[in-house]
Amino acid sequence: MNATHTVVLAADDLSVFGQDPWWLVVIKSVLIFAILVVFTLFNIWFERRVVARMQHRVGPNVHGPFGLLQSLADGVKLALKEDIVPKAADKVVFLLAPIMSTVPAFVAFAVIPFGPEVTVPFTDITTPLQLTDMPVGVLFILAVASIGIYGIVLGGWSSGSTYSLLGGLRSSAQMISYEVAMGLSLVAVFLYAGSMSTSEIVAAQERLWFGLILIPSFVIYVISMVGETNRAPFDLPEAEGELVGGFHTEYSSLKFALFFLAEYVNMVTVSALATTLFLGGWRAPWPLSLWDGANEGYWPVLWFFAKVLLFIFMFIWLRGTLPRLRYDQFMKFGWKRLIPVSLVWIVAVATIRAISLEGGIDRTYLLAAIGVVAVLFLVLFFVGGAEEEAAEAEPEDQRHGDFDAFAGGYPVPPMPGKAVQGRTSVSLYESSPTLSKEQS
Repeated sequence: MNATHTVVLAADDLSVFGQDPWWLVVIKSVLIFAILVVFTLFNIWFERRVVARMQHRVGPNVHGPFGLLQSLADGVKLALKEDIVPKAADKVVFLLAPIMSTVPAFVAFAVIPFGPEVTVPFTDITTPLQLTDMPVGVLFILAVASIGIYGIVLGGWSSGSTYSLLGGLRSSAQMISYEVAMGLSLVAVFLYAGSMSTSEIVAAQERLWFGLILIPSFVIYVISMVGETNRAPFDLPEAEGELVGGFHTEYSSLKFALFFLAEYVNMVTVSALATTLFLGGWRAPWPLSLWDGANEGYWPVLWFFAKVLLFIFMFIWLRGTLPRLRYDQFMKFGWKRLIPVSLVWIVAVATIRAISLEGGIDRTYLLAAIGVVAVLFLVLFFVGGAEEEAAEAEPEDQRHGDFDAFAGGYPVPPMPGKAVQGRTSVSLYESSPTLSKEQS
């Protein structure tokens, strides 16, 4: 199938959108909102249970069966707390910031396909299990998700707190860095699908998922989506040891709950986008795909949310396993690893795709070439960082050499392993003849 034919199919398939009656559009919108809110309550409970199991604890198990109502109880508790607004805060912006973070998280789900066309119960209306779609649906998601960062930045700025401001600035720098890599990882998907429409990308994965043939893009996207959502180990805007609580330090009650809701809805959004672009969307995995009715009716909704839940588990697993990165390492990883690898990978995919469309290479050889390139990129991706760290490491003789406590003009204590005047360590008052023990 050539690129021109693919575009024609996209135009024909997109014609099914925009034909629903107004009441059906309202029902779809309410259902998406309700699903995301319920999914958020479930994810909070799921995270606490999984992390508790990893740490040999019980987790929530009192409120409701298996503690399922614990998240609802926490939400009610937040709503009933006192709403505090700092005196130094810009009250209007302080109030609007949580809303600006939450609304885009819900709007981004408007173009996510949950399933194929179905017949609405008790009617003869046929409609796709998707609110709407457009020729640039994926770009719409990226654009809307980017608006949410304004709520975080403005929330940190309007609080009148240095810690909150630093958290907001960190979040904006983090979003810019990792959204570039995320966008570049999607270019290979566009080249293979011949469209930026989410429904067309799912249709293009009928035979083979893009996550299998575009492994580097998939890996880069997964890393970028963790950084994009400010989740551990990339939760630097909320570093408790450095910024108290980050951009939401001064928030309480429902406004804090909105920031919390936006974070968890964004987790579902990026997971749903990963499912749509790389794991076949709502299509059933093998061997369930061998069943003729697996991709018909409302069954695909089950496969879709099962894949999304798999990514949610990955978020939780990373949080309970990995320590938080240092900020300079985190930014360096995004700019010096993810973005260069993405650019080279796009050139390789575009070249292979052009040769394939012209009939100059067999599909078997094409997949083999992609596999070889993917392995090379993964090796460079993980091994290159270790070599650079080894090259930047301080030489052994310098690490254990003599230490001059007054080299910078002020007496400072030596680092572990350093020696001052032939001794392993020396206290501050001993290294300075002008300071008494009481003054130090």
